[in-house]
Amino acid sequence: MQSIKQCLLAGVLAATAIISVSAHAADPIRIGVAVGLSGANSVVAPAVVQSSQLAVDEINAAGGILGRKIELEIADDASGAVGAQKAYDSLVFQKNVDAIISMETSAARNAALPAITRGRKPLVYTSFYEGRSCNPWMYVNGWVPEQQVAPVVDYFEKSKGAKTFYLVGNDYVFGRGMLDFTKKYIEQHGGKVVGEEYLPIDGTDWTPILSKIRSVHPDALISATAGGAPNVALAKQLKGSGMTLPYGNLAIDEATAKSMSDVATGIYMSGSYFTSIDTPENRKFLAAMRKRFGNDLKTPNELSEPQYEAFYLYKAAVEKAGSVEPAKVIKALGEVSYDGPRGPVSMDRSRHTPLSMRLGQVQADGSVKILQTFPGVDPGAQCPNIK
Repeated sequence: MQSIKQCLLAGVLAATAIISVSAHAADPIRIGVAVGLSGANSVVAPAVVQSSQLAVDEINAAGGILGRKIELEIADDASGAVGAQKAYDSLVFQKNVDAIISMETSAARNAALPAITRGRKPLVYTSFYEGRSCNPWMYVNGWVPEQQVAPVVDYFEKSKGAKTFYLVGNDYVFGRGMLDFTKKYIEQHGGKVVGEEYLPIDGTDWTPILSKIRSVHPDALISATAGGAPNVALAKQLKGSGMTLPYGNLAIDEATAKSMSDVATGIYMSGSYFTSIDTPENRKFLAAMRKRFGNDLKTPNELSEPQYEAFYLYKAAVEKAGSVEPAKVIKALGEVSYDGPRGPVSMDRSRHTPLSMRLGQVQADGSVKILQTFPGVDPGAQCPNIK
């Protein structure tokens, strides 16, 4: 027969175990957000942070994930490689987050992937980008060239009679990758690229390039920059040049366009999300954003809305896996879906997602008028060898 002392000890140990399990269950799920709070993406980063905050607030208010609250860890990647290495070192190895959900430049993403691999952390990359970036620990819910380029080029050729195109971009992986795909698409469809120029990612003077454009008289101009600040500088200088040719921007977002006043008026853009999408899901999202942030609200856009839905995709993956264990979550991320402001999203096509794409044009008030919609556009074979 056990002594009273042994019984008491057993009771204490059992109670301690229960308290330990309960405390562990109550520990927050920590999700890192690396984004360019400084540098080229600083124009759009505040909207990305707001979308992240709303998603976390909503999920936590509904009970969290598997009964655990989400805790945000936001890090500035400075919109580039060096800053991303520092941000991911902090998030992965110092703060030991459970996952990372991030909108970043391609330079930042590429610099961050080695840390993701070493730390074995699930990453949902939410930015549109040049495509074919593959890693066993990464999924992507932004668009790729196979989804985004055709609406702009086809519209210019069919509706504007464009046969010759001039391409300009920032001299790094996104700009060159996007325009390489665009050039091939134009030539495959009977058009001709009469000029192609690049400016360093931190460059601000587009004047020499605009002079070259003027000298060859192209039917249309298409650009692919680092987004944010480069878009503003290019559009302002293009307007100042007096040239009025059709202009398609493959990297501008609605928030940046709205901040540019009349400088952005008339720009054509192709994307999966605009605030003018008229669905119950998008109206609910916009109402929640306005209620949460009031006068401080940054315009939701192509770079911030996918960030919002990525938290719900992660939630669905953890719930399907029944755990935040990285390998289980990574497998589940390719098996779950979320019906949000853009429509149904499922990262099951080579770790990317089919998307409804829209061709839009910036109006005088900064809003985007949707001209055409293309449902369920496939991303193509992005990462077929990643299992």
